[in-house]
Amino acid sequence: MELGIGIGWRPEIAGEVEALTGIDWVEAVAENLCADHLPDSLLRLRERGVTVVPHGVALGLGGADRPDPDRLAGLAARAELLGTPLVTEHIAFVRAGGPLTASPRLEAGHLLPVPRTWDALDVLCENVRIAQDSLPVPLALENIAALITWPDEEMTEGQFLAELVERTGVRLLIDVANLHTNHVNLGQDPAKALDELPVEAIAYVHVAGGVEKNGVWHDTHAHPVSEPVLEVLAELRSRVDPPGVLLERDDAFPPAGELAGELDAIRATLRSAAPSVGPERDRGTPRKAAPSVDPGHGPGQVASSADPRPVASAVPSADSRPDPAPASDDTAGAGARTAAPTPALAGTRDRTAVAQTALLSALVAGTPAPEGFDHRRLRVQSRALAAKRADVVAKVAPELPEIVGDGYRAAFLAYAGSRPMSGGYRRDALDFAEHVLIAGGPADPVARRRLTYWWQDRSGARPPRRTTRLVRAARAVLVGK
Repeated sequence: MELGIGIGWRPEIAGEVEALTGIDWVEAVAENLCADHLPDSLLRLRERGVTVVPHGVALGLGGADRPDPDRLAGLAARAELLGTPLVTEHIAFVRAGGPLTASPRLEAGHLLPVPRTWDALDVLCENVRIAQDSLPVPLALENIAALITWPDEEMTEGQFLAELVERTGVRLLIDVANLHTNHVNLGQDPAKALDELPVEAIAYVHVAGGVEKNGVWHDTHAHPVSEPVLEVLAELRSRVDPPGVLLERDDAFPPAGELAGELDAIRATLRSAAPSVGPERDRGTPRKAAPSVDPGHGPGQVASSADPRPVASAVPSADSRPDPAPASDDTAGAGARTAAPTPALAGTRDRTAVAQTALLSALVAGTPAPEGFDHRRLRVQSRALAAKRADVVAKVAPELPEIVGDGYRAAFLAYAGSRPMSGGYRRDALDFAEHVLIAGGPADPVARRRLTYWWQDRSGARPPRRTTRLVRAARAVLVGK
């Protein structure tokens, strides 16, 4: 499946994306699309033959819970609507708590790293199989950027991804900006990760910008693509010719000319990094052969002595793993799936749930940090999550910063410190408004009335009727005089 060169479609730059030349495909955030109709811009792109790939951010396939059937159905509906050749998601967890831990449900509002352990891999693989069986097209999963890492990990990122592909047959979406982020923040070598992962499983590649502050790389998607990220792209291209490469931009959108310039830099990097080899090296053929796992061996025990990855020496043997899933599930070859959940994973899911809930609670609810984590990095991650909540709520509910005024950000961060997110960002906006009103704010009575009407309009079981909205709007005008 050849995709070519693409760009992330966002409503803010829909016109610029349509005007760009040489764009073969676009990617749209699945949760930002309706399941039954498309924005006019995407319809026009599809009419021109531009492929549209939905990119999910909310499934949380790395979480302890099995994937939510409604979320899967929504992603499947968007795939059908778009006529896409594949859908993509992330290797991450985004929520924790709930029935498995008998604790309140917590939402991160962000992609958090999965521990690279056998327990986490077992849970992830079963969740991936469930998702694969629910989707009408193939699934590809993206490596994420991280500010923190789990203690006592048993595999490198490349080994973890290789095992995931071997067991499930899932495709990979490799984000080279995330590899660079993890190099700066966690000391992980991008070249080593590329050497270890099965590059022939790559469906496409992400390229994005970020910024370094106080020794920490922030994967902002709001800055130009940096030279180090292009160098990682070149490393990848020296190993494989990826079927597609896509530029991501999610904020601080530049003029169309700058976007075109970044796309040109990506094309130039791909051309210059292409290895000089004979015609026998076709697109998708890796520089190093991926290892095969003998069904008679446990995961991590390599059957071929020619395997270039030092898996057996770097990770524990299958015998040392607690609570393993049945052998028929653990050693399934690429492409294998199972629709039924594995009962033997119940204990594994429980352990994963406890660990992820403890971490997320420390990040968003101020509970003590779990043992083994870097406390300084946890504080950095915690502040980043709160800041992201404030920024996203300001986007989904732009009236709130306007009504609350200059004190919006300080007020929201104070609210976020005591109120973990339990639903989506729109629910978070309503909860924040309610919190401000209960506390007696805003100080200006006119602003307080406006905030009250705003909250009333959105907090009911259903939106108010047109007549009610007109009456409230007239009342707001009179209050403002």
